[in-house]
Amino acid sequence: MYSRFDPLEQAFSRYLFFTGKGGVGKTSTASATAIALAEAGKKVLIVSTDPASNLQDVLEQEIPSEPVAVKVANLFACNINPEEAARQYRERVIGPYRGVLPDDAVASMEEQLSGACTVEMAAFDEFTSLLVNDEYSSFDHIVFDTAPTGHTLRLLALPAAWSGFLETSTHGVSCLGPLSGLSEKKQSYEKSLSVLSDVSQTSLFLVTRPDSSAIKEAMRASEELKATGMDHQHLIINGFADFNTNDSVAQQFQERQQDALKNLSFPVEKTFMLPYTSRSLTGFSSLSSWIKSLPETETFTASAESDTHSLDQYVQHLVKGNKKLVMTMGKGGVGKTTVAASVALKLAEKGFTVHLTTTDPADHLTNLFKDHKLESLTVSNINPKEVTAAYTEKVLSDAGELSAEEREYLEEDLRSPCTEEIAVFRAFADTVADEQYDFIVMDTAPTGHTLLLLDAAESYHKEVERTSADVPNVKKLLPALRNPDHTSIAIVTLAEATPVLEAARLSEDLQRADIQPDWWIVNQSLLASGTNEPILKNRSAVEAKWINKVCAMSADTALLPWTANPLSEQLPV
Repeated sequence: MYSRFDPLEQAFSRYLFFTGKGGVGKTSTASATAIALAEAGKKVLIVSTDPASNLQDVLEQEIPSEPVAVKVANLFACNINPEEAARQYRERVIGPYRGVLPDDAVASMEEQLSGACTVEMAAFDEFTSLLVNDEYSSFDHIVFDTAPTGHTLRLLALPAAWSGFLETSTHGVSCLGPLSGLSEKKQSYEKSLSVLSDVSQTSLFLVTRPDSSAIKEAMRASEELKATGMDHQHLIINGFADFNTNDSVAQQFQERQQDALKNLSFPVEKTFMLPYTSRSLTGFSSLSSWIKSLPETETFTASAESDTHSLDQYVQHLVKGNKKLVMTMGKGGVGKTTVAASVALKLAEKGFTVHLTTTDPADHLTNLFKDHKLESLTVSNINPKEVTAAYTEKVLSDAGELSAEEREYLEEDLRSPCTEEIAVFRAFADTVADEQYDFIVMDTAPTGHTLLLLDAAESYHKEVERTSADVPNVKKLLPALRNPDHTSIAIVTLAEATPVLEAARLSEDLQRADIQPDWWIVNQSLLASGTNEPILKNRSAVEAKWINKVCAMSADTALLPWTANPLSEQLPV
């Protein structure tokens, strides 16, 4: 169906970028590619610009911010620390105001620059040097784990980003605040953008899994990056299953992948695949064997040592504690929408009136529940695109008269992830203000960063000024979220490295905003499924490490077994 990805055949250019949503295997694929090229005699540098980098875990050695030789001849690695780069950015921007502005104003500015966009911008500044500095000219290939988003690249290409608009405008402030101090870097940035769009120098590999959510994210990234000129794109479907077994779990696992791939239509040059593996993709031997398609010989036997609960027990916790608001949080692709729907359904079946609200643009849940009506369950859909469009129109209207250049910049700034998050949060706040239900179950919630921005009562940050001042429901919601007697926060994850590590960071971010998650839910666990297919059974044993880690971070953990259609199986006939 698809050709296997072979780095020796597909290393088309000097700069190789691997990008995709969390958990799809970007770092493993990038690392295995770098190892294969180095073993073939090429001098290779692998660089991670991911704030959640686990390059040191994959290569099993400490990776500093400057290139260092690793255990394979010809291979070097460096681990750009975007968080540290962002810290330095913040200090350059904020430092001149310390002792000049009030402390609360400085604190607000620090929070403004603590978001993902600032970290991303700082990362771009760091790896720009790898693209334009002569000291790296000796490398045959530079492999990047994680590429910049299309939003960042488009923003850097806008004239307004360099015109001083950020420093002088009274209409709005970019979530990429550090740009205000980077005009001196314009020449190197322009050269970097030129390299990124040059097909003779740069190749982009979009990494996905054969999963509907991951594929949608890859398609979105593809479109954004093509809009910046990075159109020399290839797709890698990682984790492609080809089982020959009578095991029911394995058969359903494979059928689910095939269903996700049926309508795959990517405008890329080539599509490749990498096989599903039970290998722990860390260490040079394992990565080299995987990318070369050598037979799997490892066998794992393990079980989760910690106590876990069922989803029914979580629902009992909600009822016993009389929690009025239930929020499922987690990164994309972990199944938080399905978990939220399952919780709402179980509460409704107990006779409680429940309002389930989701941000699924496809409105899948609303259509699904139409055929399985429960009088006690109300399902609504908040369409992120619609509420963001309405919010964007309001901001542009409130900005007043702008030059064409300023308007173009502001429109691009409003296409940032921060804008959608705040627009959706406003819509959620309005939903929660309705007190006619016993329970409100919310799928997809804001980050701690957004909560802190919206909570800045006297903030000097323009984003807060233009969003929270006229939205009383937002101000009512924040105290409710911080009240454990009123709200239950459930963090949803998978029993895999990246989802667990990202969920841990989400938990820390929420706690910064004085919000304490009370349960973690490990979704779609192969270990709990009882599969006997050799590869899946090996993989399920590897899950135990991450289940134990989640249990160590959470007072209560629910473990949900893998199933092909987790929600459909619960719907009333």
